[in-house]
Amino acid sequence: MIIFPAIDLKGGEVVRLAEGDMDRATVYGDNPAAQAMLFAQSGAEHVHVVDLDGSFAGETKNREAVEAIVEAFPGYVQLGGGIRDAAGVEGWFNLGVARIVMGSAALKNPEFVKEMAREWEGGIVVAVDARDGMVATEGWAEVSDVPVEDMARRFEDAGVASLLFTDIGRDGLLKGCNVQATVELARSVDIPVIASGGVKGLDDIHMLALQADQGIEGVITGRALYEGRLDLATAIAMASRG
Repeated sequence: MIIFPAIDLKGGEVVRLAEGDMDRATVYGDNPAAQAMLFAQSGAEHVHVVDLDGSFAGETKNREAVEAIVEAFPGYVQLGGGIRDAAGVEGWFNLGVARIVMGSAALKNPEFVKEMAREWEGGIVVAVDARDGMVATEGWAEVSDVPVEDMARRFEDAGVASLLFTDIGRDGLLKGCNVQATVELARSVDIPVIASGGVKGLDDIHMLALQADQGIEGVITGRALYEGRLDLATAIAMASRG
């Protein structure tokens, strides 16, 4: 199981939001590339980067910071936030991003996302962000009437690399990951699932690792790392053991 330390970008700074609320941002640093290198030094081979401003604007807003992370980080960069057209997808892949996460586009223009998944094999991750079981979009500012599992099933056989499942009600709050909902989603589709939202410590990593054979590919963690509640090297070691 992969541990994805998260770098969320707002105005070029490293932040974490509470429940996806831009007005509830905590700043953890002003050098995203240096943060990525710290994660690498702890053994991370993957990093999950989100352009939060881009998520709301529908276009890339933290390009300079993302480019610096891609240049500095020796492993795989997974990027999301405001990437909603073919030129944006191609541009980031050409710059060295390993995987691109698409959420709003996946709900509103699924055929486009399927096309990108076919064109960039193994490179597209579909974000399935849930509030009370329904898909949320536009930086989580809007909640649709589409159930999470229905959304996920639309992308079976489409060639997407993974589903990124976030329980918004837990994100950035250290409430603990919604392991049950994540596993239920993984069992319902033939696409690997990445867990996200609420990770508070090693117990979450352990519980998810035990379910890795159910289709859990990895887990994203942010605030727990930044606040010292979770040691990255220890989490990586636990995830590799299962």
